[in-house]
Amino acid sequence: MQLIQQTGGLKKLLSFVGDSAVPDIQKNAAKAIAKAAYDSENRKILNEEEVENCLINLLEIDNDGVKVAASQAISAMCENLSSKRVFGLQGIPQLVELLSSNNEEVKEAAVIALANLTTASPSNSSTVAEAEGIEPLVKTLNAQRDGAVANAAAVLTNMAMQEPLRLSIQSHGAMSALAEPLRSTNSQVQSRAVLLVAALGCDADARAELRNAGGLGPLVELLHSKNKEVRRNACWAVMVCASDELTAVELCRLGALDILEEINLSTGRKNNFSEAALEKLLDNNLSQKYSQMGYLSSSNIITDGFYDYGQIKPGIKLLSLEELSMQELTDRRATIFINAKPQEDVLAVEEKPQNSSYEQTTLSPVSRKSSREKSSLLVSPVEEKQEPPGRRSSFSKSSSREKGSRKGKGKKEEEKMIDVTQVISKVQDEINQENAQWQPPPDFVLLDYINDASKTILPLTTTREQVVALAQFVADKMGGAIEKEKLHDFSWELHISEIEYELKSNVVPIGKVKKGTFYHRALLFKVIADRIGIGCSLVRGEYNRAWNEVKLVDDSPQGVTGLLLPPQEYIVDLMFEPGFLMKQGSAEADQYKRI
Repeated sequence: MQLIQQTGGLKKLLSFVGDSAVPDIQKNAAKAIAKAAYDSENRKILNEEEVENCLINLLEIDNDGVKVAASQAISAMCENLSSKRVFGLQGIPQLVELLSSNNEEVKEAAVIALANLTTASPSNSSTVAEAEGIEPLVKTLNAQRDGAVANAAAVLTNMAMQEPLRLSIQSHGAMSALAEPLRSTNSQVQSRAVLLVAALGCDADARAELRNAGGLGPLVELLHSKNKEVRRNACWAVMVCASDELTAVELCRLGALDILEEINLSTGRKNNFSEAALEKLLDNNLSQKYSQMGYLSSSNIITDGFYDYGQIKPGIKLLSLEELSMQELTDRRATIFINAKPQEDVLAVEEKPQNSSYEQTTLSPVSRKSSREKSSLLVSPVEEKQEPPGRRSSFSKSSSREKGSRKGKGKKEEEKMIDVTQVISKVQDEINQENAQWQPPPDFVLLDYINDASKTILPLTTTREQVVALAQFVADKMGGAIEKEKLHDFSWELHISEIEYELKSNVVPIGKVKKGTFYHRALLFKVIADRIGIGCSLVRGEYNRAWNEVKLVDDSPQGVTGLLLPPQEYIVDLMFEPGFLMKQGSAEADQYKRI
C-alpha cells in the first residue's frame, strides 16, 4: 500500500473513482478501497489521500452495485476516527436516503455503514436523526434481509442512548415493529432485537406497546436460546421490561420465572443479567417472592391481592389466589391474603340513587369501571366532547336527558327508547361476562385496622414510638401477649381450622384471624407498616416462625450533641413482650427466631 502511494498509484486509483463514468470501474475501485481498509496502516494512508470525499460522491451514482461497494468501503473506513468524523458530517444524509431503496442489498449495505458510524458516536447518532433517518430505520426492522434487520436494530440501539432520540424512536412504533424480529431464527437478528428492547423498555409506554404487540412471548422464548449472547441479552431485556407489575405478571405467566430459575441453577448458562432479571420479576410479584425466597425488603410494599401461601421450592409453580380459592378444603396450611379495598367501593352500587343511570342495575363492583369505559364507546363523539369534566359516564348524561325530553314526544320516541334500553342491557350483559374478573372478597376488618393505625400510631413523633405502638396494636388484634412457657397451649391452629371450615376454603383473609402466631403477626405488622410509611422487612423462618426487621437510629450518648449514629437493625417482638426491640444478632433475637 505504501509502495502504491509512493509511486502515485493510489492517486490514480482514486481518480478512477472520481473521473471514470464506467460503473464497473467505480465499483471495483470502491471494492479495492474496502479490502485495503481492513488494515489500520492502510486506513491512515487512505485518510491522508482524502478517500472519504471520493466514497461519498459514489453514493450519488445511479448504479446499485456502486452504491453497495461504496457503502461497504465506508463501513471499513469507519475504524479510522478522523474518517468517521468526515463521513458523519457529509455522508450520513446520503446513506439515510439509501434506506428507502427498492434494492434490498443497497438497503443492507447502507444500514451496516450507519451501524458502524453511530457506534460510540453520539454526534453521528444525532446526525442520523436530523437526516430524518428514524422512520426508515424502524421500517427496515421488517426488511427481507437478516443483515438489514440486525443492523437497523443496532443503529436504533446506538441512537436510543440519548433520551430525546429514544422518545422519538418510540413514537415511530419501534416496539411494535420489533415483534417480528424477535421471532427470527437468525441469532444475530435475535441478539440485536432484544438489545433494542432493553434500550427502549425503560419507558412504561414502550413496555405497554410491546405487550400489546405480542412481543413478550417471543422475548421469553429467547431465554431458552443456546446462543450465549442471545440468552444474555434476552435476560437483560426481561430485567428492563419487568419494571412494572403488569408486565412482570405477564412475563411470569409466559414462563419467564421458571426459565430464569432453571438458567440460574446452571453454572454454564447463568449470567449477571439472569440473576438480576429473576430478582426484578420477583420484586414485582411479591406473593411469589415471599413464597420462594422467604423475604420481603422494606422497599417491597405489600398491596391488595398479596397472599402468603407458605414456602415453595424453586421450579414449583405458585397457583394464583383465584385458583387456590377454587380448590376444595384440604388439611394443608391456610393461605392468608390481603385485600383492604375501601368499603365504599363495594357498597357504592347499593347506595346509588335509583335513577342515576342504567349502570346502577346489576353491575358487579369489579366490572363497573371497565363497563363504564366501554359504554362510552356507544356514545357519539359529539356527546363525548360535550361531557363536562367530573361526570361519571356519557351514558348517565344521555339517559337523564332522554328522560327529561320524553314528555311531549310521541309513542315512536318511547318505542325507540325501549329499543335503546334493550341494546344497552344486551351490551351490559356482554360486558359483565367479559369483565367479571375474579376478585378476592373484601377484608373490612383489615381496612379498619389500617384506619385505626393511621389515626393512633401515625401521629407519634418518632419511628421508634410508632414501631412499639404498632407491635402492641398487632399483638392485641391477634390474641395478645403469650408467655413463652405457655406457647404450646396457644391453640392458633384450631382457630385457623375453624375459620377455614366456616369459609369452606383454604384461603383466609387476615382480618379473620383473631389468634395468630409468629407468621400471622409478622405479616399483619408489615402490611400496616407499609400503609402508614414505617420501613420494615418481613422474614420467614422455619416451623411457622416469621419476624420483622426495622432500622432505627439510637439516641446520641449523653453530653454529645449533633452526633449522627448509623441506624441499627432490630427484631420486633410481637409475641411475648409486644413492642420489645431486640438488636439483630443478639442472643434474645436469635432465640425469638428459632424454637
